[in-house]
Amino acid sequence: MLVENLLEVEKRIQEACKRANRNRDEVTLIAVSKTKPVSMLQEVYDEGIRCFGENKVQELTDKYDQLPNDIEWHMIGHLQRNKVKYIVDKVALIHSVDSVRLAETIEQEAAKRDVIANILIEVNVAEEDSKFGLKVDEVLPMIEEISKFPHIRIQGLMTIAPYVENPEENRSIFASLQKLSVDIAEKNIDNVSVKVLSMGMTNDYEVAIEEGATMVRVGTGIFGERNYNV
Repeated sequence: MLVENLLEVEKRIQEACKRANRNRDEVTLIAVSKTKPVSMLQEVYDEGIRCFGENKVQELTDKYDQLPNDIEWHMIGHLQRNKVKYIVDKVALIHSVDSVRLAETIEQEAAKRDVIANILIEVNVAEEDSKFGLKVDEVLPMIEEISKFPHIRIQGLMTIAPYVENPEENRSIFASLQKLSVDIAEKNIDNVSVKVLSMGMTNDYEVAIEEGATMVRVGTGIFGERNYNV
């Protein structure tokens, strides 16, 4: 099942890139493996996937110790400050930085380990009460404040769009994040890149790619429905 699912996702990514006149290598597929057993991750790894996304620190660290060390781990869930120390030297990218206080903690923990933490700023474009993230107009002031932190590199932006039956309804959300990235890039802030746009999940990643996503986070589309009883 996993192999067939991966082939289907890959086919859809390629088709979306074609529609948008983009190269396939501009889009990174992150296999969102939360709640899934190591055996399933290994099967996907064996098919060539190297980027995995986890929502919970404990789950990420457990899997980190059991799987090959060339995996790129992505922390995509809400990150509590007291958990930063467990993952700051294990993840390729933290997608969910949404406050100066969290950024300060990441800076402190990265400094202790003498590493550079790559981060994305999480933006709640739709301003949903149930979601974390900054409002669009809060993003630039925060980036300007934390861009001076020596152990952090801002690599781009992330958003979690609303769950909708028709993915076209999220097109404006993705377009807004892409526009925001362009506006920030024009400021030429030191130590800040906005080349990464992490947006689009199983039900809307094709639209996200058409609107400029460079990373799509696909869980159910690869692994099937997740098990919340784990």
